[in-house]
Amino acid sequence: MLDVKKIYEAKERIKDIIVDTPFSYIPYLSEISGCEVYFKKENLQVTGAFKIRGAYNKIASLSDEQRACGVVAASAGNHAQGVALSASKFNIKAVIIMPESTPLTKVNGVKYYGAEVILAGANYDEAYAYAIEYGKKNSLTFVHPFEDEDVIAGQGTIALDILDKCKDLDAVVVPVGGGGLISGMACALKSINPNIEVIGVGAAGAPALKNSYELGRAVDSISVRTIADGIAVRDTSPITLKYMLESVDKFISVDDEEIASAILFLLEKQKLVVEGAGAVGVAALLHNKLEHLKGKKVAVVLSGGNMDVTLLSVIIEKGLLKSGRKMKTTVTLIDKPGSLMRFTQILQELNANIVHIAYDRTSISLDYGDANVTVHMETKSKEHQEEIYKVLKREGYIRD
Repeated sequence: MLDVKKIYEAKERIKDIIVDTPFSYIPYLSEISGCEVYFKKENLQVTGAFKIRGAYNKIASLSDEQRACGVVAASAGNHAQGVALSASKFNIKAVIIMPESTPLTKVNGVKYYGAEVILAGANYDEAYAYAIEYGKKNSLTFVHPFEDEDVIAGQGTIALDILDKCKDLDAVVVPVGGGGLISGMACALKSINPNIEVIGVGAAGAPALKNSYELGRAVDSISVRTIADGIAVRDTSPITLKYMLESVDKFISVDDEEIASAILFLLEKQKLVVEGAGAVGVAALLHNKLEHLKGKKVAVVLSGGNMDVTLLSVIIEKGLLKSGRKMKTTVTLIDKPGSLMRFTQILQELNANIVHIAYDRTSISLDYGDANVTVHMETKSKEHQEEIYKVLKREGYIRD
């Protein structure tokens, strides 16, 4: 394993740059999961994610000559912001290569810290290949987001922070993309207390590292597709895989539906904005992927909060539909004065709040003299929706 001394050195090196993010007991999730759950809220870290730890530790460890030439990095966003801010602290040049699909909020976040941004490639791995070549051509030092001991040591400082607050943990649940975060944390945790179970959680749509972990050798994916863009890594790192095989006890995955529900849970119940990559550990608890931890004391790392607001709005809307707090229905009315008023009066009596209504009398599927009305409503629950459906059917608006 990585020498834990390097992680302690990293902690000292970065102490004046990072925020001591909260480590909090979460009563509601503890109750529904059966575990004693604590959150390490790295979504509240400088730049909105843990990545500043490893990026700063790496750049601070470079020689004066290397820093004078500048640095280059490839990232979907959080590592990019960490490198950009770290470079600005040392007043050196930074060029960040980001996938073309990177959310605007992350691109702007990088530019805010003074780095140059180049969009290249369909995913992280293609951006990475471009960055390697760009760095060679321009004599820039490449700062890898996870396949680097200084970066891994920086990320591992989260484990030291957690143990400073709570020494008697049974397990720590960590998001996994490239494996740098869990490698550093697992090294620290196992060096200090080998009995702590280290559990990695990845996205089902980016399965390379999980497959590699289960096979015991590096295998890559053909493609990745997940809303958790921060952990959407296509290729496996042999370096982080080696660390994980030595010190990670379990590796599970969650799908996009489960990740989305965790994002909504954190927003609504905990008042926390957490991006998909940061929410995977919560998704695992919410969807009973960690049943063996019932009755145990568990820390969950919320690794980042740089959520694309457009995606967040979609997640909220879908979440409201699934939970029975919004519904959409289309009914056919006789196209005459008073028909629409009677329909909306029924909905008013049922305490359904209309937020959007559309009236169509020209559809070719309609008989002459009829009109389709599509209505979007705010409702109270799935039971409330069933009541609305039953009354509309009884009144002749819905037919079998």
